[in-house]
Amino acid sequence: MGPVTFKQAVLNRRMLICIFTGLASGMPLYVLVSLVPAWLRSEGVGLKEIGFFALIGLPYTWKFLWSPLLDRFPLSLAGYRPGLRRGWMLGTQILLLAAIAALGFFNAASEIWTIAWLCLIIAFLSATQDIVLDAYRRQLLPDHELGLGSSIHVNAYRIAGLVPGSLSLILADSLPWHQVFIITAAFMLVGIALTLSIGEPAVDKRQPSTLKAAVTEPFKEFFSRQGTRQGLAILLFMLLYKLGDSMATALATPFYLDLGFSKTEIGLIAKHAALWPMIFGGIVGGLLMLRIGINRALWLFGLVQIVSILGFALLANVGEGLWLLALVISFEYLGVGLGTAAFVAYMARTTHPAYAATQLALFTAITAVPRTVASSITGVIVETTGWENFFYLCTALAVPGMVLLLKVAPWNGAKPALSADQH
Repeated sequence: MGPVTFKQAVLNRRMLICIFTGLASGMPLYVLVSLVPAWLRSEGVGLKEIGFFALIGLPYTWKFLWSPLLDRFPLSLAGYRPGLRRGWMLGTQILLLAAIAALGFFNAASEIWTIAWLCLIIAFLSATQDIVLDAYRRQLLPDHELGLGSSIHVNAYRIAGLVPGSLSLILADSLPWHQVFIITAAFMLVGIALTLSIGEPAVDKRQPSTLKAAVTEPFKEFFSRQGTRQGLAILLFMLLYKLGDSMATALATPFYLDLGFSKTEIGLIAKHAALWPMIFGGIVGGLLMLRIGINRALWLFGLVQIVSILGFALLANVGEGLWLLALVISFEYLGVGLGTAAFVAYMARTTHPAYAATQLALFTAITAVPRTVASSITGVIVETTGWENFFYLCTALAVPGMVLLLKVAPWNGAKPALSADQH
């Protein structure tokens, strides 16, 4: 295959598909983290009970346990056989539509346990959909498009949160909750329409033929392809690359409050200064990867992540100023967007298409560990060191992941496939 032009890499049907995979993937998660807590609180459910609902997110962390089933068994729907990937996509999307629509028909005050179980089912279905969408995207995109395609998917995923996190809450002021959930669930039709309109990827000759092979072969293939030492270095890199960044943003809102900013200022400035630079960073990062490749993007975007953490240390030192708050947050989340775009593309490139469901599920589970650690111990560290020293520590913790790039993604490795003479 010859060099690919910028126009060919950006303006193609595969990029359009990535928009729809992101929208379908993000919708159920934001129903659980944005809409359901707002519904429960408005119906008088206590904060303690709502807090326990965070446990329904466990399927997103443990999805690698059942991902081999999605690499091995195709799903048949009433005699209709869409194929290995499309079958699981269609099945989970139909069930998600039904489950989300059903939520509003329960009484939040008296049927809280039923709602909790239903939310757990939604999380399980959503995590399963994520597995198969990630695998489909890996098989759909050639290596030179993984950066842009992954960043488009991630940003569409974030934008999908505006439906349950904004539109649905606005509707809840004038409509009963059961209608709100039905309207929200209807947005899953985007995913169903996508699944019905796309083709099934070609079957890889190495596709596992038994359940045992589906469980063991992804690990054997990864370590045989990479070697044991290189494979372990890659897994360690996935664990460490976003560690400092995850810790720095884990307690962002309490940090702003401790500096004396009002809730209104945080709502108007901090939230918008985070979302849009993050989306912009993801898109720009995806486009830049067409030129510079994934390896160099990990280096450059990782450096932006490190420098942006120091912005929080500066804010902690100065302690005031709305313009400084907006600038620091915008730069930090620009780094988040850039770093995530490169990191997700790297994870996808590291998989083998035949085992993409299991390998990507495992990789994303590993990357969730820093977020879990960050959420559990950052408060203790801050109370011991203070905010400014905490951010210096976060900066230091971002360095080991960068050092590992020397081994797992050298600067001159994996050249981009985009032709240099056309833009």
